[in-house]
Amino acid sequence: MNSIKKIVLAGISLASTLSCTSDFEDVNTNPNQTTVGEIQASGMFEPLLYNGANAWLNYTWFWNDELIQFTAFTGGTTRQEHRYFISDGNWQSVWNLYARYANNAMHMYDLSMEQDDESLQAIALTLKVMYMSNLTDMFGDIPYSEAFTARKPDGTTKPKFDSQKEVYEQMFADLETANTLYAGNPVFIKPELDGMYGGSMEQWRKFNNSLYLRLLCRVSGRSEMNVGEKMTTILNDAAKYPVFTSNADNATVVFSGNDPYRNEFADTNEGGFTSSGRKLTRQLIGMTVLEDGSENQVYEDPRLAIFGKKNPSLDSNPDNKWIGTVAGCTEEEQSSVDRGSSWLNAAVFCRSGAPGYFMDYAEVQFILAEAALKGLISGGESAAQAYYETGVTASMKKWSEYGQYSETPVSISEEDIATFLSSELGSWDLVSNKEELIGDQKFLSLFWIGMEAYHEYRRTGYPELTIGAGTVYNDHILPTRFAYPTTTMATNNENAKAALARMGGDNTMKTPVWWSKQAIEEGK
Repeated sequence: MNSIKKIVLAGISLASTLSCTSDFEDVNTNPNQTTVGEIQASGMFEPLLYNGANAWLNYTWFWNDELIQFTAFTGGTTRQEHRYFISDGNWQSVWNLYARYANNAMHMYDLSMEQDDESLQAIALTLKVMYMSNLTDMFGDIPYSEAFTARKPDGTTKPKFDSQKEVYEQMFADLETANTLYAGNPVFIKPELDGMYGGSMEQWRKFNNSLYLRLLCRVSGRSEMNVGEKMTTILNDAAKYPVFTSNADNATVVFSGNDPYRNEFADTNEGGFTSSGRKLTRQLIGMTVLEDGSENQVYEDPRLAIFGKKNPSLDSNPDNKWIGTVAGCTEEEQSSVDRGSSWLNAAVFCRSGAPGYFMDYAEVQFILAEAALKGLISGGESAAQAYYETGVTASMKKWSEYGQYSETPVSISEEDIATFLSSELGSWDLVSNKEELIGDQKFLSLFWIGMEAYHEYRRTGYPELTIGAGTVYNDHILPTRFAYPTTTMATNNENAKAALARMGGDNTMKTPVWWSKQAIEEGK
């Protein structure tokens, strides 16, 4: 078993994240050649979990942070994602990654059905929904009901594209099915394979239902989805729908740091990770640092020194300040706006044992804060404030644990949290727009968690972003979606064109997805 583990997890960079064992590779490259029963379902679990976590980390760094202005690559012009220079090859890579992982989750499901393993049936459905939710949130309408059926006798290589509403309804149904399977407390046969929950069905069940809340929140702007009723059902029956109740429940994949269980960035040096490339932005610094009237930095979010580090150069940063570069700056502006820019904290994020995050308790609390404030669930503003402050506290405590790895260790105390919650950055009482406060702090809590901040911005419009003058590649419009790849348009043209017509736009990065604030306001 140890030798199998070494094989399945060898090479976990993005380039190899889709090829782990020979069986797993067969599933990825040609699912029609792999039939149910050739391998054990448990043999597919580790690649889905560990390599999936590393893919999440890579996409956070490469895509989410650049699109949503946590960082900007200003170390040259070889990478211009923050200017929205995104090509068909990029669309193809993103489409392939989420689709392949979901495909393999479904193959694990088929195997576990054949092998009568209900624990892996449930986990496979949870992971399928996690991957497919990102596929639909990146592209809009996608195949779901007919997806991954090519290897079945009655399957198709040209699946229809379901509307995003239909996709969400089917994902909810899959999560309900998984929840029922978890409720039977099936035995996870090899708990040592599970670097997230050690085979605990109770904790996997909490993750499943917390993911359910995430997706309900995503479509909460659509009244026909009856989100308030569904959320209330979940909250009123904790026995049937347990969700995260503390940071101990966080969906965090733990890497031992020993080969092959190593973090995506374990062998990345500080230059390649940040100092010669991706720097912290003015957007992030502006949301986490308070200045007085003389531009003196008088207070900062205690998480900032864990997220990043000040530029150590006395020449470019003589006052030892937090400085952010300009996301979407022009090539002409680049050298000047980048001077003295702060870096990502490589000491924290580039450790071989640094974990990967799928979802955490803080996000659940911010979901409930918004729902209470909007009247989707009971409690009103007082409940919203309590959820909000619990969310901030959970985020602070989560990051405090990793502050020990900073070059100068950082610890966030209860007093620090109380100070933040009474400051202009985090106080509930000092702002009039409570919805914006929740959105902004949820945004910050989603730092380093997949594509979630990008999804949330399109849903809420928070935080308010300044679109740089250099974002000419999408006409100064932050991408509202990724376009369907050319290959998809060529091989499944009729169904893809029908999806675009239904979404009410062209196959570009300007057509809004169905649940987004823009689509709702435009009546699409």
